[in-house]
Amino acid sequence: MTTTAPTRAPLGSTRKTALVAGLFYLITFAASLPAVFLLGPVLNNADYIVGSGADTRVLWGCFLDLINALACIGTAVALLPVVKRQNEAVALGFVTSRMLEAAIILIGVVSLLAVVTLRRDLAGAPETDAASLATTGRALVAVRDWTFLLGPGLMPGINALLLGWLMYRSGLVPRVIPVLGLIGAPLLIASATTALFRGDHPVTVLAAIATAPIFVWELSLGLWLVVKGFKPSPVTTGMAAGTA
Repeated sequence: MTTTAPTRAPLGSTRKTALVAGLFYLITFAASLPAVFLLGPVLNNADYIVGSGADTRVLWGCFLDLINALACIGTAVALLPVVKRQNEAVALGFVTSRMLEAAIILIGVVSLLAVVTLRRDLAGAPETDAASLATTGRALVAVRDWTFLLGPGLMPGINALLLGWLMYRSGLVPRVIPVLGLIGAPLLIASATTALFRGDHPVTVLAAIATAPIFVWELSLGLWLVVKGFKPSPVTTGMAAGTA
């Protein structure tokens, strides 16, 4: 008597979409968190550009920030076919804001790569040139600091407002998840706006309080999409009917 091994049922299109989007969200965490520590030497040393440097470490940090920017775009592109069925205009707004966040991150990456390039090319410069080179290095690091405020500091709040509203109204995930984003979004936007007009960007109490629910919102959304996928809703029903 012969038996045939059972075949695994293929993943539905909505389940694949949820899995890919969730993985992209988790990649943003896996890339951005180590990058903060790897970039420490260039961000915390005002004279890095004229010093001995830790270029390999900084380059790895820039690479991880590049991965983070690409994963940001991936989350929006993966979710667009689903969330646009709830509201196409808001869904397009989410994609646009996510792409803008990625673009701002890339500007910061390029500024730090320029610091590394100048340090390598002009190593051993005369003392008079070293002073101007140090000023240039500080200016490039200041560009990166501002991109961090306007990119990861501000745009996640806007993203949370748009995607959180879509997820809450559609019921694609448990509503407690988007509620975290909708709570943290105005706090994060207010914190970044305050830092913008103050002309600096320290980690204030408001920033720390605002970042916590956004952090949990994005992490829990990524984990839920990977493990559970979308909940049954009119959106998924409509997609299944369209596929049929």
